[in-house]
Amino acid sequence: MSVRSQLLKGILEGCILAVISKETIYGYELTMKLHALRIEVSEGSIYPILLRLQKEKLIVGEMKKSPSGPNRKYYTLTEKGEEALQDFKRHWGQLKGPVDKLLGKGDEE
Repeated sequence: MSVRSQLLKGILEGCILAVISKETIYGYELTMKLHALRIEVSEGSIYPILLRLQKEKLIVGEMKKSPSGPNRKYYTLTEKGEEALQDFKRHWGQLKGPVDKLLGKGDEE
């Protein structure tokens, strides 16, 4: 597993919660949104995380009719999910600054 994929695995849950907090979304659409942000992740990686987030009651999935094709499961954030997202944002902020500083981001070399 590459360094990039290991780093991504650690933050992907928070990224997924952030996307779902902005809109009700289904799995494939979520994957496409992440790709548009240049977060390369496969659908095969997304669905197990969505299942786990549902079990943890951070999101809720609801089957809805699709304008084209089969029904889709749309995900929304729960109150507990919103709290988890806020925790992620706080922890990310606490980690990002020191790592950027350590890596010399913004320093002129």
